[in-house]
Amino acid sequence: MKKFNLLVLCLFGTFLAFPKGNAEGKTDGKKEETKTESKTEAKAEGKKEDGEEKKGTFTFSGYADSYYIGNFNKPASRKNLGATNARAFDQKSGQFSLGLIQTKMQYSNEKSDVVIDLTFGPNADLGNYGNVLGALGSNTNTALAIKQAYFNWKASSKFTLTAGQFGTHIGYEVIDAPVNFNYSLSNLFNNGPFYHIGVKGTYAFSDKVSLMLGLVNNVDNLNDNNRKKGLISQLFINPAKGWNVYLNFINSNEANADDKGNTPDAFYRVFDLTTSLQATDKLLLGLNAAYGAQKGEYQGVPGPSSSKTWGGAAGYLSYAASDLFSIGARYEFFDNSSGVRSLLNKKGLGTNVNSVTLTGNFTLADGHLLIKPEFRLDAYEKVAGAAETKNQQFEDSNGDFTKSSQSTFGLAFIYKF
Repeated sequence: MKKFNLLVLCLFGTFLAFPKGNAEGKTDGKKEETKTESKTEAKAEGKKEDGEEKKGTFTFSGYADSYYIGNFNKPASRKNLGATNARAFDQKSGQFSLGLIQTKMQYSNEKSDVVIDLTFGPNADLGNYGNVLGALGSNTNTALAIKQAYFNWKASSKFTLTAGQFGTHIGYEVIDAPVNFNYSLSNLFNNGPFYHIGVKGTYAFSDKVSLMLGLVNNVDNLNDNNRKKGLISQLFINPAKGWNVYLNFINSNEANADDKGNTPDAFYRVFDLTTSLQATDKLLLGLNAAYGAQKGEYQGVPGPSSSKTWGGAAGYLSYAASDLFSIGARYEFFDNSSGVRSLLNKKGLGTNVNSVTLTGNFTLADGHLLIKPEFRLDAYEKVAGAAETKNQQFEDSNGDFTKSSQSTFGLAFIYKF
């Protein structure tokens, strides 16, 4: 981990001294926002006391995506998962698969917004990994369809209060396929939070600096599992035109309370840097670096008795060759050598991975249809020893885990409205 810590420090230093530009790829540090959507709008009219009309705006948007991925290892299971969680959502190979279907409704006026964001399909189920179906009043089908449901109260021109269920502020990538340039998701995304339930406030000191602070329940779960509350924060800085920097943080106790309501000593903590730079009108650069620490139980799973760390860094580059076609690349290193997160090898031990992703993006049908051809290589640390031939990360065509790497190529089809 010393080498990794040095890598993260170097990356932090490099990007905190980055040149000018304009960022389009980052969604204001929030995984819930989808700024590239086209929207159908309707006006909702009311009356002020003086008789003048006051207009609010209702928007309805969403998308549907599907994909086909071929795996060059030809795994017998027809899955890209490997031994454990090698891919977040694009898990199937050799077949056409549905991804996620989203319907998002929003009403906005001068003083408030309300957002109802519903999702369906295989990826929506995977995004609710922390929940299981239960009796009425527990976790039901309708509750699991809610990706986001929150309101904003614009108390002043500088302060906004948000309450409800909202996507996490941690990370560069989001769950919404039209927003990310790459279709497959990074390990940083897969091993970070997806959403929170709670309250947060954002204060804009200026149009270049703002601070968010909030209190939330436990991570990625509809029901709180103890009496503790997590602290979240985000500092946004716009040092220069086209350059956005987000410093994100979360600290939460994720241990289950005992029969008497007492919560064991535990913590889940993440420091996250996200930054993007529009270097030219056509070239966008991005970086995500995260360092996490964990002690004790995590959502019912026993954890280390002392603090264990994990982390990674991902660099992004995309170039718009024309209005119809752009190309982008992502390189990521993710280190879970401590074994504290879910990315493990065939023997259930911690591991690390280098991943390279190359994605094309065809924008058709007046911007509504995206077609993304994508190549991805994941290379894991080999399990050493002559007796470990069948204990590598990925399976072969016979179903034996003899491969330490896998290469995939596929096509994603996304329609947004």
